[in-house]
This record gives sequence, C-alpha cells and structure tokens, in this order.
Amino acid sequence: MWSGTIAPAAGRSSFLQTRSAEAPIVADRTALYLRRQSEQRLGRHPLTTDTLSRPAQTAWPKKTRELFNHHMDSTVWNDFAFRDDDVIVGTYAKSGTTWTQQIVGQLVFQGDPDVSIHEISPWLDLRIMPPDTKAKLEAQTHRRIIKTHLPLDALVFSPKAKYLYIARDGRDVVWSMYNHHANANSLWYDALNNTPGRVGPPIERPDPDIRRYFKTFMEKDGHPFWSFWENISTWWAARDLPNVKLVHFANLKLDLEGEMQAIADFLGIDVPASKWPTIVEHCTFDWMKEHAVNVAPLGGAIFEGGAETFINKGTNGRWRDVLSAQDCAWYEALAEEKLGRDCAQWLKTGHGA
Repeated sequence: MWSGTIAPAAGRSSFLQTRSAEAPIVADRTALYLRRQSEQRLGRHPLTTDTLSRPAQTAWPKKTRELFNHHMDSTVWNDFAFRDDDVIVGTYAKSGTTWTQQIVGQLVFQGDPDVSIHEISPWLDLRIMPPDTKAKLEAQTHRRIIKTHLPLDALVFSPKAKYLYIARDGRDVVWSMYNHHANANSLWYDALNNTPGRVGPPIERPDPDIRRYFKTFMEKDGHPFWSFWENISTWWAARDLPNVKLVHFANLKLDLEGEMQAIADFLGIDVPASKWPTIVEHCTFDWMKEHAVNVAPLGGAIFEGGAETFINKGTNGRWRDVLSAQDCAWYEALAEEKLGRDCAQWLKTGHGA
C-alpha cells in the first residue's frame, strides 16, 4: 500500500530533542523514548517508566519527516507560531476527534451554545484548508483549539502547548470510518483528488463489503487513508510527557463528566459548579447531533445527508454483528504485534495509559 510520501525534515536527525544535551538525566530520558519508539515499531512489549521520576529537564518530541497524501500536508506546521496556551487535539481519525474538540470548546467558552467548533478549530494539516487558515488562527484572541491527524514524528511539537490524543478500538475506528467514507459526496472527492498539490494516488469509493473493508484497512495499515499503527504508537510513546494527555473514546462514553473534569484539570480551566450541567449537556451526542451544523466539518456540506450524517451514532461494538470470533482474534493479535501488549490493551479498553 502506498502510505504517503515521507521526506526527512531538513536538519532533523532524531525523534526527540533535549533542552540540555549535556545533562545526563536528559540523555537517559532521550534514550528511553527512542528505545520505546523503536520497540513499538518492531511490535515488541513497550518499555515503561514506572520506576523513573520525571526529570527537571524533559526530552521533547522532534519532527523527523514530512507526510503527504490526498488529505495531508505536514509542512504546514513548520512555520506555525504557537502560543503557550494552545490546545492541540490529535487522533488517527474517527476516534472522537470532533467530540473532543467540542469538549474543549465548551470548556474554553464556559458552555456557550453558539460556539461553532468547526469554524474556530481547523484541521491544520488538511492540505485543502483555505489559504487564510493560519491568518484566522492568528487573529483569534481566545484560547486556540487546533486539530491534527498526524503521527507525532511528523508534527512540530511545542513544549508549552497542551496535547490531547484520543484513541478508540481499531474495529470501532473502521466502522466509523466506513460511515464517513461511504457517505462522502462528490464535493469531498473533488476537493481531495483534484485540488492541485495532491501527492500519491486519489482516494476511491469504498468497498461495499464492510468486512472486506475492515480486513483491507488492517492488512494494509490504514488503507486508503494513512498508517493506523504508527499514528497510535508515536503518541503512545509520548504518553509520559507533562503536556500530553491520552484520552479514550470508551472512557468518554462511560463517564463523560468525569473525563471532562480530568481534561479541564489538564488544561488548567476552572469551571464554576453551576455551569457544569450545561457544559456536559452540550457535549452529549444527542445535543451535538441536534446542533450538528455547528459541529461537523464545513457544516456537513461534504456528506450525503449533511451534518447529521457526520455526527453518526457515537456507539462502539457495531462490528460484533459482522466480525467472527476468528476475525476478532486475528485483529487483536495484529494489534499486539504492531503496538506491543500494553498499548494494544489500552487501545482496546482505555485502561493502562
């Protein structure tokens, strides 16, 4: 499978950079992260840092490559002017991205029902974004919320910004992706395939057989989109960084208010107790579907059926009616091979990060 053109980032030779190369503790930390990433790429059991206290100086992720395909252009981040309070919402895709953007937006704006998250929180590395996207972000005076679907080693990383990475069982990702792909309209295909600058082949209509679609996606590592396994593993490797928080779709479903409180704490946002019920209500799937035009990308214009199609069911486990026990065992073994046992377990359950 063609998975995008990967180009080395000029002048960057390692995934992680340190604030002080002379400090042995930082060098040790760098080696740990490099080993962790290497082990996960080889599908080995990931290293842990349970016995290590966090050093005063931290090894930060460093961009080592560029990623291009019908959707993405990672170079857009190379000259991005970060602010210290920026919030970056990252996911593979179809993992709770829009949900988390809505959560952060409601926290930042303290429950304002009129906030149009798709307008203020752009997918910056989407190659077909309007050319004035950065200028609009620069003009924002509120706390900014920016979306990415890049693996961490193709993203410029700010030590001051806060990063929320949301993941979901791969089977649920594919089922949600299939709904997204199957309901995309001609405007979606035309924009992705015919906007000048596309690298690699165009994206085609999906296989009508969802089980085959699932098998192809997993066997060809995210086909026809971008690598699934490396996206998960690069963010998992950075889970101990002080400005990175891993979030799981299943936990949001299980305890939305509790997870939102944890996100608010991570972002340093104080919410008066009187506003919590309204903020939580605005982040439920029922409310978001009712107000989908303010939530869905482009107000849903690129999907058959509009914004309500994009805000689909918000449920997990729909694959259980299609995949056999053998299919599931195959997927779970593949996940462990690609990610290591701990990361694969977290991806499946939301536990262990």
